[in-house]
Amino acid sequence: MRENGVRFSIASHAAWAPGVDTPDAWKEWAKAPFPFVGDAEPAVAAMPPMLRRRAGSLGKMALEVAYQCLDGRTNIPTVFCSRHGEVTRAIDLLTELVQEQSVSPTGFGLAVHNASAGLFSIARKDQANHIALAAGDSTIEHAVIEACGLLADGEPMVLLVAYDQPLPDLMKQFQDADEQPYAWAWLMVPAQDDVIRLRCESVTDRQEDNMDAEVLATALATAGAMTMTSGLQAWRFVCGAQTKLIRQAGNRRWIWSRDV
Repeated sequence: MRENGVRFSIASHAAWAPGVDTPDAWKEWAKAPFPFVGDAEPAVAAMPPMLRRRAGSLGKMALEVAYQCLDGRTNIPTVFCSRHGEVTRAIDLLTELVQEQSVSPTGFGLAVHNASAGLFSIARKDQANHIALAAGDSTIEHAVIEACGLLADGEPMVLLVAYDQPLPDLMKQFQDADEQPYAWAWLMVPAQDDVIRLRCESVTDRQEDNMDAEVLATALATAGAMTMTSGLQAWRFVCGAQTKLIRQAGNRRWIWSRDV
């Protein structure tokens, strides 16, 4: 992974955020990112109403882009990734415990990290493999590695869904980026045209001081996006005109590039 990284292409993609829900709107956002305003929710019209009602706003965003991206395809493994997941539901459940109230089993079931993936599988009666993961500020990169592992094992396509929302007030003091409500999906395939590469470097203090000229130039060019969450940085890289994105998360430097 560190030397050669992973390679893949994207056969189709979709994204949704309040007020930004068309390809043209996303292209404009990619040129000059702006905060997503409002509390609108996607319709998720493709999902049966009984199941759709169980999903919260975060889940509906994830489900909407998953349906759009697959466009009726079935038997495709999925990787759902979210740094925080249904943290608002989790906080509500913990509050009920502190207040010695009874906790709803349904509420718990919808607060776990694979809730959206489970609803998606049930609604589509699709028994394909699905994975849900979180890996802090490197959640997106680890999800891509997981998806590429499935492709390397012979899967022709893998659906990657990334989604998050602002933290509840109780947790905002811990956030390290400008959290926004969003969801996007990539239908990933083995590297073909418009190849995207992802590799990782370990970073030491000495290496940081001696950052090579290309890395430094790219880091400076994307510095304005550094308050953006990692998920939105990756989405902007794909839907915009960038050919390289460099992100540092702890002692790792993630280097995204594309062959166009």
